[in-house]
Amino acid sequence: MNQQTSERVVVVEDDPDIRELITGQLGRERYEVRAVGSIAEVRTLMQEFHPDLLVLDLNLPDGDGIALCRELRAQGHEGAIIMVTARDAAIDRVLGLELGADDYLTKPFEPRELLARVRNLLKRTKTMQHKRPRNARFARFGPWKLDLHQRRLIRPDDRLVMLSAAEYRLLDRFIDAPDRVMSREELLPERGATVAFDRSIDLQISRLRQKLASEEYGADVIITVRSEGYVMPGPVEFE
Repeated sequence: MNQQTSERVVVVEDDPDIRELITGQLGRERYEVRAVGSIAEVRTLMQEFHPDLLVLDLNLPDGDGIALCRELRAQGHEGAIIMVTARDAAIDRVLGLELGADDYLTKPFEPRELLARVRNLLKRTKTMQHKRPRNARFARFGPWKLDLHQRRLIRPDDRLVMLSAAEYRLLDRFIDAPDRVMSREELLPERGATVAFDRSIDLQISRLRQKLASEEYGADVIITVRSEGYVMPGPVEFE
C-alpha cells in the first residue's frame, strides 16, 4: 500500500451500498475521499474541496451526470473524471467522453478494475504536470496556440476555434510528447486494453485534424504512423 498517496477523490453516487464500496476501496489506498449522492451536493463540495479525480455516476436523483461533467469542464475543472453507469449503450460512452470524461466504467464492475483505472489516471496527470512548466499558460505548435487555462485553440490572427473536451484532451497529450509516436493505448492509457479496439479515438483525431488543417501548415500538426499510432512533430513551446 502506498503510504504517501494524498490525491483527492470525490465519489458521486446515489446508491449508498455502491458509494460505500467505492469509498472503502479508495480509502484503503490512502486517497483523501469525499462522497456525495447528488448533483447539488457535489456542486457545494467543489467550492471548498478541489479533487484530482471525480468518480461520477450518470443517473443521479436531481439530474444527469453527463450534464454535470459538461458543466464542470466549462467551469475549468481540470481533474480527471471517470463516469460510472448502468447504461451500456455506445452513444452514452462516446457522448460522455466527448463532453469531458477521461474514462467510462459500466456497472456491475470489479472494485479492483475501478482502482486500477483511478491509479492510471492519477499517474498520467502527475506525469503531464512534471513535463510542462508549472506556470505555463500557452503552448505554441505549428501555426497554432493553445490556451492551457481556458482550453481554447487560438488561430494566428487570435480568433478562437471551438474544441470538444475530447479533442482538447488529445491535443493536450500530444503537446506533452512532441516527436514521439503515440499509440491509442498511450493516448488513452486509463482505458486499458479495450482502447486498442475502440475506433472512436480515430474519429476524434480526424475531427481535430480538420480543425488544425484550416490554417497553413496545420495539416501536418498530427501525422499518422501506420500500424503504430500518431505523432505531433515538434517543436512545442510553452509560455
